Amino acid sequence: IMAKTFTWDEAHSATTEYFNGDSFAADVFLKKYALRDSSDSFVEKTPRDMHKRLAKELARIEKKYENPMSEDEIFGLLDEFKWIIPQGSPMSGIGNDYQIQSLSNCFVIDSPHDSYSGIMRADEEEAQIMKRRGGVGFDISTIRPSGLATSNAARTTDGIGVFMERYSNTCREVAQGGRRGALMLTCDIRHPDIEKFITIKNELNSHGERCKVTGANVSLKITDKFMHAVMNDDDFMLQWPVDSEEPTVTKKIKAKQLWDKIITLAWESAEPGVLFWDSVTRTTPADAYSDVGYGSVSTNPCSEIVLCPYDSCRLLLVNLLSFVDNAYKEDAEFNWSSFAKVSQKAQRLMDDIVDLEVEAIDRIIEKIDADPEPRDVKRVEYMLWKKIKEKAISGR
Repeated sequence: IMAKTFTWDEAHSATTEYFNGDSFAADVFLKKYALRDSSDSFVEKTPRDMHKRLAKELARIEKKYENPMSEDEIFGLLDEFKWIIPQGSPMSGIGNDYQIQSLSNCFVIDSPHDSYSGIMRADEEEAQIMKRRGGVGFDISTIRPSGLATSNAARTTDGIGVFMERYSNTCREVAQGGRRGALMLTCDIRHPDIEKFITIKNELNSHGERCKVTGANVSLKITDKFMHAVMNDDDFMLQWPVDSEEPTVTKKIKAKQLWDKIITLAWESAEPGVLFWDSVTRTTPADAYSDVGYGSVSTNPCSEIVLCPYDSCRLLLVNLLSFVDNAYKEDAEFNWSSFAKVSQKAQRLMDDIVDLEVEAIDRIIEKIDADPEPRDVKRVEYMLWKKIKEKAISGR
């Protein structure tokens, strides 16, 4: 059965009315989330159509489990963005038969192996995820610092800066259908090239414009030992490999001088970000399972969540304003009872989205199998999604 379709003007008019005259909200919905067919005509006229699509698919998964929520109940939670709001990829991807994409918002991939092959593989994995609408984060502390010998024609390495540019440019290249690419690069505070890492985005071109690593966020993984050195105005040892007890490279610096530079740069340009990594690994639940592959290595590009390699975040929120009785009045009060009930249902729907994501990954793998490229050309892409599927299922 051919789905009824709508022109941009028809859908924009109806959606602007839905948002009480807010044409900007209508633009965002239509460009990013409204379902379109293969000829780019709109299949959904307003967010109400999108919420019906989501409710139908989530209810299908609910039926696999005890005491399932009905399609009507789920729709009531989603309708008018009142109670529960799936974010980004779940809204555009769930029940979308026209595009083959992931339902995850962002992924973390493995740190590059310290070789050109390893660096290039991370680059391709980044591109392959981004073309399926995912953002990517990974840690580059594994790449050797500048000046170390190599076994190739270059003789020595240029360090992490040149590869930060590579990964940033890949992010800028990959189109995502109205959604900008998103990339997080993290680096351990102990890395000998750490000053290059924190200053590279402030380098200016001849026009006085910041020109490098413009396609990535950058954040430092800061240790307790470094912060104690800052507080005590002590020396701090940089080293590579960063976790080695017998490092190849060591370099002593003044911790407070580096910290002051970090603070100045963050004040000037909001980067680098800081991740207090020892606190992360002490308090993140997943790190209790690091011995079975769930140890945190980096974050998603917006840094809401730390993840192990090939895990992902599927974002959903609850609209807190809807739980305020008598909002914006002196007798306003938060309805904790309603919040508790909806939060439990929201978490259940997030679990359902994991099941839907596994189905989406199966479609991606089927597409890769059917692609005409030789098997060796698509090997990295194929193995990437196999690893992502395995992590999703084992985590589930």
